[in-house]
Amino acid sequence: MRLFIDSANLEEIRTAASWGILSGVTTNPTLLAKEDPTLDPWEHLREIHRLVGGHISVEVTATDTSGMVREAYEIVSHISEAVIKIPMTPEGMAAVRELTRENIPTNVTLIFSPAQALLAANAGASFVSIFLGRLDDVGSDGLRVLETVCDIWDRQGFDVEIIAASLRHPMHLVEAARLGADIATAPFRVLHQAMKHPLTDLGLQAFLEDYRRLQEEQARRRQLSLTEVASR
Repeated sequence: MRLFIDSANLEEIRTAASWGILSGVTTNPTLLAKEDPTLDPWEHLREIHRLVGGHISVEVTATDTSGMVREAYEIVSHISEAVIKIPMTPEGMAAVRELTRENIPTNVTLIFSPAQALLAANAGASFVSIFLGRLDDVGSDGLRVLETVCDIWDRQGFDVEIIAASLRHPMHLVEAARLGADIATAPFRVLHQAMKHPLTDLGLQAFLEDYRRLQEEQARRRQLSLTEVASR
C-alpha cells in the first residue's frame, strides 16, 4: 500500500517528503483555502508536486458536468501529471466518463458506500476515494465499507485503485493496508503519529545512554594508560 499526504501546507509536505515515505499527494479546495491567500494557486500546486513527485490529485469546484470537464482541462494545462478529483454525483460520473475517453485520469472523491464505488468504477474512474473518518464521525463503520469495496474488487477484478481517505489515526493506516487498499492518503498529523512509538523513544534513549557510558569508560581507560606510562 502506497502512502500519500492529504495536505496543501508546503511545510508539512516538505517535512513528510524528506522522510522518503511518500508516493503522492491529495488536495482539495478546503485544504487550499487554509493556506496563504496571497499565493498563486497554480504555483502553489506546482510546488507541492515538485516536493513530492508521483501522484497529485487536484479537485474541481464546478458542480455541472461541462464545468468539471472545463476545469479538468485547465488543471492539466498547468500540471500535466495531475489526476482530477471529481465528486461522486451524477454530473461527476458523466464528467468522469468524458475525461476517461480523453485519457485524463480521475479520482472520484466523497465516496461513502460500496454502491458509489461500484458506480465510479463503471464510469471509468482511475481511483476511488473511500472516506473512512467521515463515516466514523456519523456513527457508521468506515473500515467495514472499505473492506466491502476491497472484497468486491477482488471478486470483480476492477482495474481501479482504491484510496483509503479521511484517515483519523494510525490504525486507519494499518487496517487499510490489512484490508487491501492500494493507497492511503493521510494528513501530516497521522503520518507523524504513525512514526512514533514510546518504546522506540525509550529504546533509542537507552542505546544512547549505553554508548555514552562506553565512551566514558574508554576515555577513563585511556587516561589510566597515559598515567601509567607517565609514572614509569
